Amino acid sequence: MNTHDLEELQIRNLYTLEETIAADYLSQFVYPWEALAGIENYILELGKKLPKDKFEEVKEHVWIAKSANVYPTAYINGPCIIDEDAEVRHCAFIRGKAIVGKGAVVGNSTELKNVILFNKVQVPHYNYVGDSILGFKAHMGAGSITSNVKSDKKHVVIHVREEKIETGLKKMGAMLGDHVEIGCNTVMNPGTVIGKNTNVYPTSMVRGFVPENSIFKKDGTVVLKENRD
Repeated sequence: MNTHDLEELQIRNLYTLEETIAADYLSQFVYPWEALAGIENYILELGKKLPKDKFEEVKEHVWIAKSANVYPTAYINGPCIIDEDAEVRHCAFIRGKAIVGKGAVVGNSTELKNVILFNKVQVPHYNYVGDSILGFKAHMGAGSITSNVKSDKKHVVIHVREEKIETGLKKMGAMLGDHVEIGCNTVMNPGTVIGKNTNVYPTSMVRGFVPENSIFKKDGTVVLKENRD
């Protein structure tokens, strides 16, 4: 397998760790999917250490920053941390094991489960995000979702050109790098990894690895962005 491809799949190249409250946790791993299994325990430990002048444990194992804006119709189950200045809108459904970063937006009827959303992530309209990690300022357009279970219920593999990476996981959604833009009504199949600064056209079906600084077109064609410097 191309060494450069493997490097792009690594946490240090997908994400700016300074842009998440989970930086210490993620830095323990090489690849982001390795962190999925421990998100719940990490939240439980981190929640106890959060400064009480900035966070309130509103119910058992649910810590919400006092500066966050959480609509009264949102449902939040623990363990969960909603960081400072985040917005959780009408009828959002946070099932638990979720970290919502500073200034992030979780929108109308959006569902989260076992996820880390970096700072300024936007999942604002009818999104499902499960068993996934979304990097700094990543954005999912209306109706776009992460599919996290294969139809045959086998372990998820990540397709990198002609190679396959075994994850050993039955549930894995998408790993989106910093500044990734996902078009409306896109489905990201189990084991999708999208490099930073990449755009995906609306109504696409994405599978496997998409390199950084690329454009994924609806027919599956991937082209590199033009350098405009």
